[in-house]
Amino acid sequence: MTEHVPPNARYRVADLSAIEPVRCPCGWAKRAFTDDPDGVATLHITRIEADSRAHYHKKLTEVYYILEGQGHMELDGERIAVRPGMAVLIKPLCRHRAVGELTVLIVPTPAFDEKDEHFDE
Repeated sequence: MTEHVPPNARYRVADLSAIEPVRCPCGWAKRAFTDDPDGVATLHITRIEADSRAHYHKKLTEVYYILEGQGHMELDGERIAVRPGMAVLIKPLCRHRAVGELTVLIVPTPAFDEKDEHFDE
């Protein structure tokens, strides 16, 4: 089971260990709640790779919570060291990327939309 959605329920349950990762600009992401019809938010567990690409969103706000590893975030050209237990709020139009060997919990609001992922190059 990857997601449990009871009929007429006001909740959903996701088993991220059963969700297959997908390629993303930062590495590999397991994404939960992507098909929720209300599109309130999604939840991603992302393994950052060295080739992560800087990007931005026009509509999404994201919260990154560092679960494992050491590295830094690049946020509108500023480099911020991050470690487990730290959180970063990333507002629309902020160019960003995570760098280092990191595992990050990401909560996009509203729900993640691939069409709202933009690159300068």
